[in-house]
Amino acid sequence: MCDHLIKSQGRVQSAVVEVMLSRSAPVFYGDIRSHERVPLPFSSFIEFCKRGLSKDDRRDVCGESETLQSVTPDTDLCDSLTNARDQIYLAQVPILNKENEERVQLESLQEDINIPAFLVPNKLSSINLWMNNAESRSSTHYDPHHNLLCVVVGCKRVALWPPSAGPLLYPMPIYGEASNHSSVALDSPDFSMHPRFERAHEYSQKVVLQAGDGLFIPEGWFHQVDSHQLTIGVNFWWESSMISSMMEHMDVYYLRRILRRWYTL
Repeated sequence: MCDHLIKSQGRVQSAVVEVMLSRSAPVFYGDIRSHERVPLPFSSFIEFCKRGLSKDDRRDVCGESETLQSVTPDTDLCDSLTNARDQIYLAQVPILNKENEERVQLESLQEDINIPAFLVPNKLSSINLWMNNAESRSSTHYDPHHNLLCVVVGCKRVALWPPSAGPLLYPMPIYGEASNHSSVALDSPDFSMHPRFERAHEYSQKVVLQAGDGLFIPEGWFHQVDSHQLTIGVNFWWESSMISSMMEHMDVYYLRRILRRWYTL
């Protein structure tokens, strides 16, 4: 693990990434009201991972990092990191993003990425880094892209549901915030509000990914990911011909309506 951290730290040097601070940790929901993103030098995040997660360690890193001090001249960020509930998370940090090149934060890591041969380069939408410094859980959601999720270090446990299981997972309103996420609270589901969720396990498939493993997640398939402590993952997103032909901003609506017809419970 340390070798991977040191190599990554040296490659990106002072690159600044957006770190997710969650008010619902260790569950990270798609609803932006449950978390905030703050800028942090990637090297400082690596130091958090190498030293552990105690509050004193976080204070030490904040105090010693000249790069962090140059990004945040006051103590607000250090206070946020120190008071966070045991963890911070690098979620969907772009290594490549063809739709919005300005969002790319870790472009230098492209040198370390071997794009799988079966992925057509001109169809690739983005490559993202996922890295957690403590056990974490993503909320149940689906993506409007095909997804290849690869584990570099650590372990991820993935639960999958077909699009037809959507009614059991209570997706957020189509035109609301985080419309591709389930509205069920994973840490404390309320079956009086979401009674159908009790049947969701009947239609799920579960996969364990170790370092070196990859999992293809088709567009529209709901998935929920548990990551072990200090897990590094890379994912590739690419559009299918169906999504690429849709009108802009309508993909969530069409995806939910069309894919549901392809599968039956």
